Amino acid sequence: MQKVSIITINYNNLEGLKKTVESVVNQTWQEFEYLVIDGGSTDGSAAFIESQSETIDYWVSEPDQGIYNAMNKGIAQASGEYLLFLNSGDHLYGDRVLAHSVSHLTSYDLVCFDMEVLGREKSSVFSAPDAVRFSDLYFDFLPHPTTFIKKELFVKVGLYDESFAIISDWKFFILALFKYNCSYTKINETLSTFYANGISSTGNHLQERRQVMETYFSGYLLDFDELALHRKWAQTNRFKILSELEKSALGKKAASFFLRTGLFLFSRKKLNDL
Repeated sequence: MQKVSIITINYNNLEGLKKTVESVVNQTWQEFEYLVIDGGSTDGSAAFIESQSETIDYWVSEPDQGIYNAMNKGIAQASGEYLLFLNSGDHLYGDRVLAHSVSHLTSYDLVCFDMEVLGREKSSVFSAPDAVRFSDLYFDFLPHPTTFIKKELFVKVGLYDESFAIISDWKFFILALFKYNCSYTKINETLSTFYANGISSTGNHLQERRQVMETYFSGYLLDFDELALHRKWAQTNRFKILSELEKSALGKKAASFFLRTGLFLFSRKKLNDL
């Protein structure tokens, strides 16, 4: 049995696929299984995959029912103890990252690393919490391009829910951690690079997440809705303007003035009452 299976799904993203495959096959540590699941692409992806068949252990190019159907196909074919989903366009962070990361794959069910996020204007590093609280996953996530998942969890927790378009990996993680009490550890090393221009980066997650909360964690639904309202307010232009003003020297002075005025008036009212 292989220690690691890397699964790449692709649909009509030939240039992104080339970048992903190159980052995998160039790893200095090669004791892993590599699977590519293509959704019947018409842009030359299938021909490229076939040209790389000596370095790909399993591949298929056929129509599927979407992202999570393709990921589930990969799970069914994988033989590794741990699975890593590295979808087309994303890539491993250097040629030695697997050699460095495999030593951390011991007994934990979920092993999460840091992820470089490249946007149109800036880059950043996403780092999941060292210990995940339930509230951390209300609106945040564990990144599948940097999280090794024990394959046996897909028997325990279930496969990815193909009825959702965006959040099935989030659903899997929140159930694994807070319904099935799966073990988790965080490694402070960057494993992969993610490009923030796909459906999971731009789609509206809240409605799908609320459905999951209603089904599995209804006792937290009021908390979820309250936080969603605060989150919506925090994204308004008014909140952003006030936040930026508060960071300025003038804004800090104004906030201090209003606070001292309020305290003074409150104190005078208390003295008059006496």
